[in-house]
Formats: sequence, C-alpha cells, structure tokens
Amino acid sequence: MTNIPRQLLESIDLFHDLNEEELSEVQKLFRQKIYKKGKSLFHEGDYGEELFIIEKGSVKIFREDFTRETILTILKDGDYFGEMGILYNEQRSANAESLQPCTLYTIHRSDFTKLLEKNPQISIKLLYVSMQRLRKANEMIRSLTSLDARTRILKTLIDLSEDYGVVVEGEILIDLKLTHQQIADMSGVVRETVSKVLVELQQSNTISIESKKISIKKLTHLEEQVGV
Repeated sequence: MTNIPRQLLESIDLFHDLNEEELSEVQKLFRQKIYKKGKSLFHEGDYGEELFIIEKGSVKIFREDFTRETILTILKDGDYFGEMGILYNEQRSANAESLQPCTLYTIHRSDFTKLLEKNPQISIKLLYVSMQRLRKANEMIRSLTSLDARTRILKTLIDLSEDYGVVVEGEILIDLKLTHQQIADMSGVVRETVSKVLVELQQSNTISIESKKISIKKLTHLEEQVGV
C-alpha cells in the first residue's frame, strides 16, 4: 500500500485549506494505481466510485459514437478527475484512458463523502471546478457547431497552449505529445485535414513540431484568424 505523496496532495486546490493534521489523515485515504499506456480507467455509463489524481502521465477524457471519438480534454501531472460521479453516485458521462504509462492515486466515494462532511469548503471548490469544466464544454460545443474545420483546429491549438503551454526561448511549447489523430479528435475533424493545416502552419513559420510536440511561434497570428 502506497499513500499519496504529501507534496502532490498539497498541490491540489481542493485541499489547500486543510491543516497539517487533516492533510495527514487525507493522505491515508488514497491508494496508488499503475496503468500501462492505452488502459481504460472507466467507461461512459459506469457508476463513479473513485476520484483520481494524476501523479505522473496523461489521461484522455473522451466520448465515442458509432463513427468517431471526440476527446473532451487531456489531463496530466497534478490534475484530478472523476469528482462528479462520486459526488452524486451517477453514471460516468465519458470514458477515461491512459495516453501513456500513468501513476494515479484514487480515493473511494465513501471516504470522499466523509471528507466533504468534515470539510465543507472542499464542496465549494468542487462546485467552482465543475462550473469551469462546464464552461469549457460549452465552448467546445459552440466551436463544433459554428466554426469551420480549419478554425476549429486553430482554436484547439490555442486552447492547448493555454492549458499546457510553457515558454521556451520565446515560443509556447505545448508540453504534450499529440498525434494528428488526437488533434483531429479534439477538433471534430478528420485526420487528413489536421495534417494539411499543420503543414500549412509550419510552412508559414507559425508553428514548429518536434517529437510530436508543437511549439507556437506566432500566437497572435492564430488568435487573429480565430477571432479571439
């Protein structure tokens, strides 16, 4: 049995207001889980029994129909997910799968419910996070229904730069390894369109790609085309 590292727990906004004794108690409630690349964590329709915190690796949250997969978000080190299912004991609204080998920590619904009863401020923070994620979901729906394919790809790159961008030598490096298919699944377009647009952006020196990681050289150029 491996408890969640104290440094990781303290980095999670849900637990910022807990004192030393409370943090020590919460540490004991989490259990470590190791997943290989491409492993399912849960499926849409499953009942939520656990909240997940990512120590290392990345996870995609996605939905799928008969014809395609739509990636709703990609989560990485320090992110958490699965909170809504355990709060309301409802069915999962999406699927979760490891994009690379992952080290996760989970807390069971019964333990988390007791934690909320003792620390109601956590519920307030969960509500804020839920509203933020709902806002992003609404923005994605708007993009999929009102923007053309090329613009959706550009907006996906902008959103990725906001969520995962780090400044390296004056450029914004999207610190995720992404395939053209994954970008297509996030943008709601076919892979061939993504490949075409990325080549065009490289030729115009707007982006560069190395080892499946995209660096944005001209963010304002993308924003002007999207109308941000």
